Amino acid sequence: MPHAPEQLRQQQLQLASHLRDPARHAAPAGLEDRRLAIYRSLFFNNIEALLAGNFPVIRKTLGEAGWQQLVRAFYADYRCHTPLFTEIGREFIQFLQQRGEQQPAPDPEWLAELAHYEWVELALQISDEPTPAHDPDGDLLAGTPLLSPTAWALAYRWPVQQIGPDFQPTQAPAAPTLLLVRRDADYRIHFAAISALVYRLLELLGEDQRSGRELLEQLATEAASEDLASFVRDGGAMLEQLRQQGTLLGTDDRSSA
Repeated sequence: MPHAPEQLRQQQLQLASHLRDPARHAAPAGLEDRRLAIYRSLFFNNIEALLAGNFPVIRKTLGEAGWQQLVRAFYADYRCHTPLFTEIGREFIQFLQQRGEQQPAPDPEWLAELAHYEWVELALQISDEPTPAHDPDGDLLAGTPLLSPTAWALAYRWPVQQIGPDFQPTQAPAAPTLLLVRRDADYRIHFAAISALVYRLLELLGEDQRSGRELLEQLATEAASEDLASFVRDGGAMLEQLRQQGTLLGTDDRSSA
């Protein structure tokens, strides 16, 4: 039967389409609906439970009906590009970012950002980014401060850390929400609000292989500071504070290798 493999493939694709969206796609002929119902429930519930664990605030905020509708849309329409369960949350964020206003009832504008904010905790907990060579006691002004790979500076249009069932804003504030999220040695995740200056400093630390003094001098220029010496002194104290909390590892050994 030369056409058997292709026929089997078509049956599998038809079954997959039916399990994703039974309202739009009929099941392959000859399959008992009672048995199909078991698979429809099993597959969807596995995805729903996984996403509910990743995005508990979104689930509570949208309510059960809204949450189920959103997950069903993801399950039916989005094509994931990874076989890893730990990456499904990232795929869900991409799904929300792509949805836009195409559906009859547009998502809240803050939804994709809130999803990213919730996902960050899991992403940092499972991150296996290697720690680069560094001097934990290096001079942060003379040397190149090294940002920890498990410390992320985040910027959002919406106050994501405040959104929930009792607070669902309809207009983004004028100032962005700037956060530092980091994982400590015990794998605990810490979130903290940061100023625009600290956010910009962390941004520069992630981009440049310059000394801490050079980075602070650039930041002073950007901030139009009239007292460079005081700015660098205070900035040096901030760098040291960031090292003590684990956001900075120390200085980069690679720059002197």
